[in-house]
Amino acid sequence: MIATLQRWPGLITAGSRVLTTAAVIVLIGALPWLSGADPARTILRARSAEQEATPEALEAIRTQLGLDAGPVTMFGRWLAGLLRGDAGLSWVSGRPVLPGMLTALGVSLTLMVFAALVALVVAGLMCIPTIRRGLAGKDARTSGMGAVALTALPEFLLATALLVVVAVGLGWLPPYGWEGLQYAILPALAMGLPAGGLMGRLLADGLATTFAEPWVVTWQVAGYSSAAIVLAAVRRTVPSITSQLALTLVGLLGGAVAVERVFAIPGLGRATLGAAVAQDLPTLQVGILLLMVIALLLGGAGALARRWLLGPALAAGQLPASAPRTASGRTAWIVPGVMTALLIGLVIAGISRDPYASTLPRLAPPSAAAPLGADASGRDLLARVSHGVVTTVTAALVVVFVCLLIGLVVGLVPRIGAGPIEVTNAMPPVIAGLLVAAVAGGSLVGAAIAVALTCWAPLAAHTAALAEETRGQPHVRIAPVLGVGAASVLLSYVLPAVLGPVTRHAMLRLPGIALAIAGLGFLGLGPQPPQPEWGLILGEGMPYVERAPWAVLAPTLALIALSVLAVSAANLAPRGRAGQPSG
Repeated sequence: MIATLQRWPGLITAGSRVLTTAAVIVLIGALPWLSGADPARTILRARSAEQEATPEALEAIRTQLGLDAGPVTMFGRWLAGLLRGDAGLSWVSGRPVLPGMLTALGVSLTLMVFAALVALVVAGLMCIPTIRRGLAGKDARTSGMGAVALTALPEFLLATALLVVVAVGLGWLPPYGWEGLQYAILPALAMGLPAGGLMGRLLADGLATTFAEPWVVTWQVAGYSSAAIVLAAVRRTVPSITSQLALTLVGLLGGAVAVERVFAIPGLGRATLGAAVAQDLPTLQVGILLLMVIALLLGGAGALARRWLLGPALAAGQLPASAPRTASGRTAWIVPGVMTALLIGLVIAGISRDPYASTLPRLAPPSAAAPLGADASGRDLLARVSHGVVTTVTAALVVVFVCLLIGLVVGLVPRIGAGPIEVTNAMPPVIAGLLVAAVAGGSLVGAAIAVALTCWAPLAAHTAALAEETRGQPHVRIAPVLGVGAASVLLSYVLPAVLGPVTRHAMLRLPGIALAIAGLGFLGLGPQPPQPEWGLILGEGMPYVERAPWAVLAPTLALIALSVLAVSAANLAPRGRAGQPSG
């Protein structure tokens, strides 16, 4: 058996994907029973909020749906029906599940394509400064503040702003619904701009490393045109982030819940979330299964694209190595220093104020008494944002560290980790939050656990891609022949090559992680009001963004400052994709 697996390593990857998908579906099937609450009561409330939950009504639902049989028997029945092409009936509406969910999938796939186009355009624009510096023979690294700012923009805030300004204020595009391609423009911008910032930063980081490889100078001396060098650099860089691009597309599909809700789009994310809240088990299981299938298809396509782009160089162990970069000069400390001073100044200015007292007029504008204004409850926004620094920053940093650790460990065993990486990335944090809340209740710790369970996957995929490239370089490939053990190769070559880029990637995801924690709190699955947490403050101010923009401006700027600090500080580290220890 072991010899067969070694001969056919694809079996390990395929088995990993199948087992992970099955485990997630089984876990989802137990959701109504995990909370200890009566699932019949939840279903009754979802069917009719006005109907009284009498013992007779609850017993009728249990009998109708067979809830007394328990989760194992019910899952077996659902699986048997699915194998026959019957996904069952919705527990809430009573209609067949599969046709409606396939229609919702088509809507989400269309929206994903539009958002991906926006993201690719934004990413390309973000890489122009890096390409110019690389062709000029300079250190191609840039601050990437534009990409960071885009990544830190909450999708639901961007969606609401586009809805208010472009659709309602200017009347250029329809505000909600899904009746034609023009309905996809604003949602695609809301999803594609933050995704483009993330993709642009990853691609720019990879291009900066590529331009440090010796072949670039050789090509320039040989008289190759700038266009040819740029195309070759892109081809050299893209394989290391192909997995990230695939995971970003999956994230656009599964993580579009907030945008679909703002624009009332009947997509898969919105339908799956509604099923999870109502504990409509057949609908929820089909929604998650469709997300898993799309994730596995895109993950497999990304792996094939990497193999094709790297060509025979990977198999022959002839991938080029970049020269290690030294740490940045003193000027590189300016941006992180300024951001640190701003956050410290924010804490000092507001830590002595009461974040809970409603002593100001509702939605009072900024003034001497309240420099950042007041929220809808008349609470001082400066006090709330200042006190939220500890809560938000600490929780987000802990989750980033945990995700980085898991990503490095799983990414170094890519064949076994392929399934968990792709399936986990397709799981919206909201669904994970519902599962965690069902067991432990809504809290900041529960929200952090739920986000950590879903946000490590892109880091693991990045680690796997970089580790494979490092092992394909000549000086690493020959190391075992010279008597270097596997552990020494890992510690001396592979780990130093992946640690810097993956750490910077983790820091780039810091604002998204902070927002994911906050989003769970807004849904009652994480930090609870009136806790002064940035995302919660942002969510509370969203209904008033048109008449009181300061209600959302303060926490948004704080999140951007935190993002810029994290990424600019990570850029101070030495780098190299060479498989050589940086230093």
